[in-house]
Amino acid sequence: MPSTPPETRRVSPSALRREEVAVLCHMSTDYYARLERERGPQPSEQMIVSIAQGLHLSLDERDHLFRLSGHTPPARCTTGEHIGPGLLRIQDRLDDTPAEIVTELGETLRQTPRGVALTGDTTRYTGLARSIGYRWFTDPATRALYVADDHPFLFRMFASGLRELAHLRGSGSRAARCAELLRDRSEEFRLLWGQHEVGVRPDQVKRFVHPDVGVLELNCQRLLDPDQSHSLLVYTAAPGSESHERLRLLSVIGTQTLR
Repeated sequence: MPSTPPETRRVSPSALRREEVAVLCHMSTDYYARLERERGPQPSEQMIVSIAQGLHLSLDERDHLFRLSGHTPPARCTTGEHIGPGLLRIQDRLDDTPAEIVTELGETLRQTPRGVALTGDTTRYTGLARSIGYRWFTDPATRALYVADDHPFLFRMFASGLRELAHLRGSGSRAARCAELLRDRSEEFRLLWGQHEVGVRPDQVKRFVHPDVGVLELNCQRLLDPDQSHSLLVYTAAPGSESHERLRLLSVIGTQTLR
């Protein structure tokens, strides 16, 4: 019988084999072994981030690891991308459900396999394109993931949400920069921004269009980590519904990108 993948084993990092820790931290077993024996080169800050996230460290533990490695810990802020271990532990138990962890700007940090099957790999974007709100106004392919009748509302929702976030975080924030660029690059955004609309909240039911299984009406439940302003979004369908059956088909189709 094949061994259980490390990401599905419910054990502490100390109980994992060296090979499993290396997989979780996205490094070779040999490199991890050299770090463990203090024989390798000083790990980069990017590598420390990967280790901290792979081992589900808390912010305090992450900062301690940075100092042990001779680096200054990153500043703690609401725009940070270190996912709290609580959210990670919950997501680890959602292998059969579409779910994702996102920042307050709508940047996907992690997806479950069925989440990738539903919307494609949305962690692959770079720069401001990582934000679904930015992509909504600049990349028509993003809108194709949603039922066309919902587009007018989603235009308003993304513009309203960005306005509130830019006001909350201030003129020098990434949210404000995103709004500034969108005013230059999108006529739709410019018109909506000029209406000064706020308070347009996401619907609990979202309607996705999948190229293989069709339309799925899914309830979206949100769990917020207030320290990091990260949200775990979990998508479910009513038992016995057509969308429920289509969700089951996603596990057969497997993870795939939509583009």
